[in-house]
Amino acid sequence: MSPPLRLKRPLLFLMTRYSGMTHSLAVLATALLFGGMTLYAFGFAALLFSVLPTQTAGATLRRAFPWFYVFVMAAAAVAALAWWSHDITAAMVMAGIALSTLPVRQLLMPAINRATDTGHRQRFKWLHGLSVLVTIAHIVAAGWVLARLV
Repeated sequence: MSPPLRLKRPLLFLMTRYSGMTHSLAVLATALLFGGMTLYAFGFAALLFSVLPTQTAGATLRRAFPWFYVFVMAAAAVAALAWWSHDITAAMVMAGIALSTLPVRQLLMPAINRATDTGHRQRFKWLHGLSVLVTIAHIVAAGWVLARLV
């Protein structure tokens, strides 16, 4: 006589469970993004230049950067989707990171490589500085989303 009541409780349980899982995924994806970007920017690059000859370190970083940017876009996109039903501001920040990384990967990175290849040191410094600012802004933005949790 009361089957609709019995159906509501499992549905509510599943919705609550789903909500908890997506929130956890959002937090984990944001933390992975924050930690991965920080480690890459301040650890991996510095380590390469301290243990390898400058030319080898530069060539290694050049091969790694496209994958770094794919990681940033993917982690930020997953975080944006997971945040969507919990915190629209966090979702928009993560989506902004994902979307703003695409022109950095597709336009800025090749311009930096061309400046290096053609010996335009001043242009390289300016473009590299811009890419560093974008990365730092992304790290700060992801950190801000995480800091809002505490």
